[in-house]
Amino acid sequence: MEATARGSAAPAIEVDHFRMVFGSNEVVKDLSFNVSRGETFGFLGSNGSGKTTTIRALLGLYEPSGGRLLVNGKKFRPGQQGLGYLPEERGLYKKEQVLKTMVYFGQLKGMTAPDAQSWSLDYLDRVGLADKQRTRLDKLSGGEQQKIQLGVTVMNDPQLLILDEPTKGFDPVNRRLLMDIIDQQRQAGATVVMVTHQMDEVERLCDRVLLLKDGVARAYGSVEEVQEQFGAASVIVRFTGVLPASQLFRIASVDNGRAELLLAAGVEPSQALAELTASGMSISEFTPRRRSMDSIFVEVYGKEAHL
Repeated sequence: MEATARGSAAPAIEVDHFRMVFGSNEVVKDLSFNVSRGETFGFLGSNGSGKTTTIRALLGLYEPSGGRLLVNGKKFRPGQQGLGYLPEERGLYKKEQVLKTMVYFGQLKGMTAPDAQSWSLDYLDRVGLADKQRTRLDKLSGGEQQKIQLGVTVMNDPQLLILDEPTKGFDPVNRRLLMDIIDQQRQAGATVVMVTHQMDEVERLCDRVLLLKDGVARAYGSVEEVQEQFGAASVIVRFTGVLPASQLFRIASVDNGRAELLLAAGVEPSQALAELTASGMSISEFTPRRRSMDSIFVEVYGKEAHL
C-alpha cells in the first residue's frame, strides 16, 4: 500500500518501495509511505511486524535490500543533527551521574555546556528528578531512567522525533507527564513519529497512522480515514435486558449493562436501534461513534495485539 503525504512541501520522511530481507526471511515487503513536516505520525504494529527494522534502515543502521528511505530528502547519516531518536532498547551511560550524562548529550547535539546544564536542570525539575542530578543512572528506577532518556531525546528541540514506545512501563500519572512533554514538542512544530501500542495516545495525538503487519501496510491514512477503512461504525448502548443476536451488528464488548456494537457494512445506527427496541430490551443510551483505534488494532493483530 502506497500513500502520499499531504501538501506540497518535501516530506520529512520518505519511504519508497522499501524491502528488507534477512537470509530467506523477507521482513518488510515493498513498503511506501511519507511523513509530512510538522505532523504526528503513528507507526503501529505488533512485535515482529517490521516497525523497528524500518526505523533502523531509515536511520542508516541497516542497508535496505531494496527501495530507498530518505530524511529531509536525503539518505540519513548517523550523527546527523536535528533528530531525536528514542529507541525501544534504552541506552545510557549507567555508571555516570544524571546531570553529567545529560550535559554530555546536549553538547553532542550542538548545545554549549552552560545551555545544556540549564536545560537539563529545568527538565529534571519538571519530571520530579531535581534531587537526582548527581545520582548515578544505574541507581535510578527503570521509570526514572526512561524519563532521562526522553529528556536526552528532546534536548535542543530536534525538528524530527522518532519515539519507540515512549511511555512503555509508565504508570498513568507519569505517562501523562511524558505525553505532555511530547505534545509540547509537536506544538512547537516538530515532526513526530510514534511507535506505540497505546491507541488512546494515537487517537489524541496522531494526524495520520500506518498499521504494519508482517512487513505489509494493512491500513494508512488519517485516524478518521483508517476508522472508515474498517467499515462499520460502532454504537455505545446502555441497556437492561439481553442483547439479541443480529446480522446488523456484532458485540465488540459488553460489561455491566454497557456494550459496544460494531455495525455491519452499510448498516445505519437507526436500523440497529429499531431492532434492539423491537427485541424488548430497555435502552437508556444509544450513542453512535467511529470505530475505536483499539478495536481496529485488535482486529488486525488478533492475539498479537498489545504484546
